[in-house]
Amino acid sequence: MDETRRKLTTIFCADVQDYTRLMGADEEGTLATLKRCREAMGRLIESHGGRVVNTWGDGLIADFPSVVEAVRAAVDTQNELAGFNARRPDDGRMLFRIGINLGDVIVEGDDIYGDGVNIAARLQASAAPGGIVISSTVYDQVRNKVAVGFEFLGPLMVKNVQEGVPSYAVRIGDGSNEAPSAERSAAARPSPALTVTEEARPAPGGRRLFAVLGVIAAVLIGINLLSWQGVFWARFPVLALAVVAALAWNRGQALFDRKLAALAIVALGIIGINLFTWEGRFWAVWPVLGLAAVLGLRWSMRR
Repeated sequence: MDETRRKLTTIFCADVQDYTRLMGADEEGTLATLKRCREAMGRLIESHGGRVVNTWGDGLIADFPSVVEAVRAAVDTQNELAGFNARRPDDGRMLFRIGINLGDVIVEGDDIYGDGVNIAARLQASAAPGGIVISSTVYDQVRNKVAVGFEFLGPLMVKNVQEGVPSYAVRIGDGSNEAPSAERSAAARPSPALTVTEEARPAPGGRRLFAVLGVIAAVLIGINLLSWQGVFWARFPVLALAVVAALAWNRGQALFDRKLAALAIVALGIIGINLFTWEGRFWAVWPVLGLAAVLGLRWSMRR
């Protein structure tokens, strides 16, 4: 019996985009290309101190003792494969997606298992063809140590993991090594088949909150109208409820940076108060200008 133990490691997961289509078009040629790409990937993984753990179908799992070297291996892999694909016709390119996660895994013989591996596979599935997606645990270790850019993608939902896993796309060079523009536009964000059903759809608790806030707003407006004395006082509590609903939505959305979006929601709330209490002066310009400065600083720092 192989000894079972646990360890903290960096998991590197890769597979081929549209592998089934490529096999349907040319089985022998696709298998030969896959073998060539895997050999190049294995060589780069080993050169960065990693170990290929397993291969299956079009997939590959490796682990690294160093988080930085895992990301460097992924960047080198995508750069080398980009050069290889540049010499091939568009419909014959073999584009890999790579996901990297730092997590605790179960080691059994030469294989690894557990949530750390599942998260890496989920990150890989959300990557653009020819792209790399990393978890926040990886980002925290490499953001100032690897000469690449990062784009926050938001939380990814993973089976058996209660909270979403914050993820980042790795931006290599000027983007020339990424997928063709038509593919990037469709895949620059996590794959719709994986994320629309699991992330963009409001959670049941979120839907209930929005429903409750909507009912409260409707009741307040009804009371105001039924007891009308020439003043629409319900506008203020309704505005507050709208801000609460927007902030609740922001907590679960993955389209924008949540801190930037929260500042924008607060700014819109201040503008609403100004308009509802209008006395000929747009005083909200000053707090909104301050928030805009904070937004600009945060945006420039995250870039």
